[in-house]
Amino acid sequence: MFNRVLRMFVFVAVLITTLVSGGAPSWRKFAETQTNPATQDKTRARRVNDSQEPSPPPKPSASPKEELPQESDEVVRVETNLTNIFFTAADKNKRFIDTLKREDIRVLEDDKPQDVFTFQPNIDLPLSIAILIDTSASEERTLPDEKAAARSFLAAVMRREKDEAAIVSFTGDVTLEQGFTGNLDRLRRAVDRVEFVAPSGYIGGGVVVGGTPPISDTNQIMAGSTAIWDAVWASSNELLAESAENTRRAIILLTDGEDTISQVKMHEAIERAQKADALIYAIGIGDRYSFGVDEGSLRKIAAQTGGRAYFPRNERELGDAFAQIQRDLREQYLVAYAPSNKARDGSYRRMQIEIVNPELRNQTLKLNYRPGYFAKTSALRSPAGKKG
Repeated sequence: MFNRVLRMFVFVAVLITTLVSGGAPSWRKFAETQTNPATQDKTRARRVNDSQEPSPPPKPSASPKEELPQESDEVVRVETNLTNIFFTAADKNKRFIDTLKREDIRVLEDDKPQDVFTFQPNIDLPLSIAILIDTSASEERTLPDEKAAARSFLAAVMRREKDEAAIVSFTGDVTLEQGFTGNLDRLRRAVDRVEFVAPSGYIGGGVVVGGTPPISDTNQIMAGSTAIWDAVWASSNELLAESAENTRRAIILLTDGEDTISQVKMHEAIERAQKADALIYAIGIGDRYSFGVDEGSLRKIAAQTGGRAYFPRNERELGDAFAQIQRDLREQYLVAYAPSNKARDGSYRRMQIEIVNPELRNQTLKLNYRPGYFAKTSALRSPAGKKG
């Protein structure tokens, strides 16, 4: 009950602040620190928005830590008419199956069979991974373990001059700690910088004392809130959508799933991740005693983007979750097909992969993949560009 009252107070305080200031909270785009030629690393080809259309309504974007230059790279855009599906197959004991053949499956789009152009097992694409870390009060107790697991994951998964990662932290605001880079030392330092952000009057365990924070102190109000969907939206729209071409894009989201202040809705965050071709791996973690974990929301955002949700209850299970994500990203099949529906109308297309091999069907394999995608609109618009 106390936590509900606290969250309601934070919401009301931010609402009053918004009305007094005459507009929505200000968001600084992390692109501000990524356009300086002196800080650009030109070793990777990257995507670009080539549309010159008017900007969409304001949406949340991340605030960079100004004292630290962020990496960015030149952009090259490649147009293709193929639709790619990455998927994994596992048996009932959750063991990965790496023996599937092209003739074992069929692909459907909006219930219509498609001609498979490419089938490739164990596809070894470079990775573009954004690690999003919730630093609100609910993560105070678990944040050290989260940081340790993230460092170990990066050390295990990153391959020199092939993979790249970015680090984002968030409370009610979103901060880009480190833009995409393949430099493991930079990533480690970025993880080390991530800190729990205490709201005004916070004494630990979810308890705030000493009256109410001043309405004018927007930073303290934001520190007492959590904008999960804003963080996912901003990372997908401004970070992953412009990551290196021909990479496997993924978001690893460390949070309790309790959003209190986002400007965008969860379905908007999911749609933006889908348009960026990004999987979301949600790790539901936090102070379960004082705050709880919203497993339903985290399962939904993972399932709708082709990722998975994990709910570790100790340090070992947290490490296991990261190990499973690493394996998931490495041991994937790639299926490519040219859609029979040629309309470039920006509509959402449902995809389905079915096992047709009778022997394999008896094994009740579980296939994990994104359930659909947004069709392109025209050659002049980026598929992960404007909000549609």
